[in-house]
Amino acid sequence: MRSILLCENDIIDLDDINHFSDILKSIGNEKEIFPMEHKNPITKGCGKDEFITIGEIMLRLTPPNYEKIRMTTNFEASYGGSEANIALALANLGVESTFFTVVPNNSLGKSAIRLLRSNDVHCTPVILSTPEETPTHRLGSYYLETGYGIRPSKVIYDRKHSAITEYDFSKLDIDALLDGYTWLHMSGITPALAPNCRELTINVLKKAREKGITISFDGNFRSKLWSWEEARDFCSECLPYVDVLLGIEPYHLWKDESDHKKGDVKDGIPLQPTYEQQDEINQAFVKRYPNIKCIARHVRYAHSGSENSLKAFLWYEDHTFESKLYTFTILDRVGGGDAFASGLIYAMMHDYKPMDMVNFAVASSVIKHTIRGDANITDDVESIKNLMNMNYDIKR
Repeated sequence: MRSILLCENDIIDLDDINHFSDILKSIGNEKEIFPMEHKNPITKGCGKDEFITIGEIMLRLTPPNYEKIRMTTNFEASYGGSEANIALALANLGVESTFFTVVPNNSLGKSAIRLLRSNDVHCTPVILSTPEETPTHRLGSYYLETGYGIRPSKVIYDRKHSAITEYDFSKLDIDALLDGYTWLHMSGITPALAPNCRELTINVLKKAREKGITISFDGNFRSKLWSWEEARDFCSECLPYVDVLLGIEPYHLWKDESDHKKGDVKDGIPLQPTYEQQDEINQAFVKRYPNIKCIARHVRYAHSGSENSLKAFLWYEDHTFESKLYTFTILDRVGGGDAFASGLIYAMMHDYKPMDMVNFAVASSVIKHTIRGDANITDDVESIKNLMNMNYDIKR
């Protein structure tokens, strides 16, 4: 007997194939047997989602044509930053997205905000600071040397004393800033910038938890900003407030909370773990932090500076899911992790099923690798779905 499982307890005999279309009509689902949507408990059924994220936006300077920094005479200018990238990606996909930051009230600061606004990101709460408020009065910047073939990419930061690191956030009304939003995203990059940003991050997380806002957090370790232990210490403080955890580092996940000498659960786990290894880590996280309702991480296989493969793991509703593996040629790698995060957030907001969530997130990241600049400026959800289904054909 040939059969198809349509619902949990409904198996329909397909031996009589002539009646299959009538069967589909009878269950009211003629066009799609397996819809991507399911009811997502994390988003709390709150209807229209309002997203906000907080972080730094920087000027990005890139030598053209894969040139090295020491050899170039020209730089291509654009803007980016992890949290800004996610706001840009979600806004392009139709999510109401807001970005909060501090930039100097000068042409560079205004130009960065103009980019966000031109991509439908709401910037009303952005602070354009004065020289009195942020004495160095500068926009952070970074230089990207794009890799090619066996030569990897390289980043040089020039972001010390940027406006966001000098602003006094004690006068910020965080309750008012978060009012009306259903989803907050934060990352480990912002607290790495300066003590005031660390205080802002933890205060925002606490207030968002009080207000019942869904919180996603990406540890996003940057070795040029702070040490591994500093990052683990602080980001671990954030975990009790998180609903959706992106990445499994940098966090302390002690085997024995009373005896740290016994080590971390993640010790010895390779960068490309097996399904069983990742599932064990996921279970340890949610046992220690029962507030975490979802864990997602992408796994990269770098064949060269120009060709990578990506897949991802997702822990959701007591199960670990593993995505498809995508292999692709890289045009611009920066922002790939942010595109993964934005893809996952979008899929969760739209009640995708778990396997569709993780595959949509990976496909979003893969598409970003084909786009110049920091952000996944893709306004066509269907193109991501096509890639998710490994459909590369031309669309006419």
